[in-house]
Amino acid sequence: MTRVACIGECMVELTLPKDGAAARVGFAGDTLNTAIYLKRGAPALSVAYVTALGQDALSERMIAFFADEGLDTGLIERRADRVPGLYAISTDAAGERSFTYWRESSAARTLFEPPAEVTPARLAGCGLVYLSGITLAVLSARARAALLEFIGPFRKAGGLVAFDSNYRPRLWPDRATAQREIAAFWAVTDIGLPSLDDEFALWGEAGTEAVLARLAAAGLRQGALKRGAEGPLAIGWEGALPGFPPAARVVDTTAAGDSFNGGYLAALLAGAPPPERLLAGHRLASEVIGHPGAIMPRRG
Repeated sequence: MTRVACIGECMVELTLPKDGAAARVGFAGDTLNTAIYLKRGAPALSVAYVTALGQDALSERMIAFFADEGLDTGLIERRADRVPGLYAISTDAAGERSFTYWRESSAARTLFEPPAEVTPARLAGCGLVYLSGITLAVLSARARAALLEFIGPFRKAGGLVAFDSNYRPRLWPDRATAQREIAAFWAVTDIGLPSLDDEFALWGEAGTEAVLARLAAAGLRQGALKRGAEGPLAIGWEGALPGFPPAARVVDTTAAGDSFNGGYLAALLAGAPPPERLLAGHRLASEVIGHPGAIMPRRG
């Protein structure tokens, strides 16, 4: 496999320091974070970020940022009448974060909408497509349907789909819609990377075993169920698992799950067995949450 496509929304990120100092400006988004950490962990892979942006100065800076991280920028739709979304992160003393969003005019909401140069068919040359529940929430119903229609033949041709349900209630019109759309994509997923808290919030299940049973019934055969500091559980693997030591320090939990996904996928695509994939994801996430913001500085 030489090419991966990560689909979603990049936003302008404002990090609000605890001391009241001026906000730091960056770029992030759940699937973008995963794309960056995947590329850092697997430099030989071609990792494309698939999104829609405007034709404004911030959009140009975003594309330059993607390129600087080694991402393929050839699958980015440009919209003259749209701009990127924006969000601000506030972090409490325990490192837990809260978000404020401004995204109604986000260009990413028009991805795969006609007129379009970037369509799902453009993903056919990829070996793996990664997306999330946030991707689905941002896309229009018509775009979700077009993507779902593409995935069937894509998988029959040998392509893989990786999915993180990443449920954010405020992005959906109601819980029933989120359940229906996310369930449809679980049914066509090869590699599942959900978080236990998101699954509980969306489905209201009583325990971990119920979540795992539902995912298995949907056809999911491999992946990881993320549980934060407790460490992940393997999906579709019943062998022994390593210990998952807690992070040395917690500064900001932004992108903990996203970075886990990037580390896990890099290990999977390198041929690592399930326990090593889990450990790679956990170690990377533990390192990332020791830094402010979604994207930590590059090592070295």
